[in-house]
Amino acid sequence: MLIGELSRRTGVAARLLRYYDEQGLLRPDRDSSGYRVYAPDAPYVVARIRGMLAAGLTTESIREMLPCADGEGPGIEPCPEVLRTMTAHLARMDADIAELSRRRAALAAFRDATEARQERADAR
Repeated sequence: MLIGELSRRTGVAARLLRYYDEQGLLRPDRDSSGYRVYAPDAPYVVARIRGMLAAGLTTESIREMLPCADGEGPGIEPCPEVLRTMTAHLARMDADIAELSRRRAALAAFRDATEARQERADAR
């Protein structure tokens, strides 16, 4: 199938499909005119890419993991490095969440102190 058809079937813009190609996530063949020709399973691959991106994985990680992703269902075959990569991303997300929680608490304390000042000023 050509890029226009893949775009229609997946709801993903052709420009984004070209980006996935540039990142090595999709590997279309080329016809005699140089047009990208995608395999019949390309919609499943695009759906998997979109799901992995939504989960916060980088295109580099996805590129490493895609060879282990076959079929239509969720999950990935436990190829070498896949679980390590997922675990590393989860640890990074946990650290980001902890940092955001710390920053949120600091901002809330700052806001509370500012509101208390405002209340004292209004009471005068």
